[in-house]
Amino acid sequence: MESELTPSCALEAQDVRKSYGSVAALAGVELRVEAGACVALVGESGSGKTTLLRCFNRTVEPDQGLVRIKGRDVLRLDPIRLRRETGFVQQEGGLLPHWSILRNAAMVPVLRDMEDAEDRARWALDLVGLPAKEYGDRWPTELSGGQRQRVAIARALASHPDVLLMDEPFGALDAITRTDLHETFAALRDRLGVTVLLVTHDLQEAFLLADRVAVMRDGTIHQLGAPGEIRGEPATAYVAQLVRRARVGEAT
Repeated sequence: MESELTPSCALEAQDVRKSYGSVAALAGVELRVEAGACVALVGESGSGKTTLLRCFNRTVEPDQGLVRIKGRDVLRLDPIRLRRETGFVQQEGGLLPHWSILRNAAMVPVLRDMEDAEDRARWALDLVGLPAKEYGDRWPTELSGGQRQRVAIARALASHPDVLLMDEPFGALDAITRTDLHETFAALRDRLGVTVLLVTHDLQEAFLLADRVAVMRDGTIHQLGAPGEIRGEPATAYVAQLVRRARVGEAT
């Protein structure tokens, strides 16, 4: 019998399991993300964080367990429609090189048959600091890595999704560009109130951007809590080690 869904819960994973051959990528994960919150999934490579994220848009289907988005079991939803209604940003942006910046930004609204697709794309580009008047006719190869990632974020937001999934969106950027995009992301969250599930290997980044942080290892969540809680009261030896290595043992 399915559990009751908290009314304010936007994302839920209940006893989610996924294996690839003999390797358990997810081993009974439990997670709830409140509407409007940002939860960061942190862990080493192979910890299961990207697998868990991708369960929410059905690019990965669990072997067992329940995954819900806005109260709906994702396995009962059309996967194409689900992906078009859920914002998604990947590490390298994934822009189409033969499309202009404006057309890239308008992709999801066009796929969803929104009549004002181009207006939405212009709005989103303005939102991320790349005005369509200046950048709309350019090609992805004409932009810096940080600008391309801004376009990827604009594309994800153009259809005004309630949920945004971000898989290492800042991981390939240099430190200065990364800091700049962190500030942009924080401002966008405050303005839009979108629910965010963010994958990162960087604990400092997670503490900076997220309301709560889920530390993952070997397909399980070792601890889920606010940054201050994880920093001050690590639940396991692994979490304590991660905090020490990241040099975030004291509040900044």
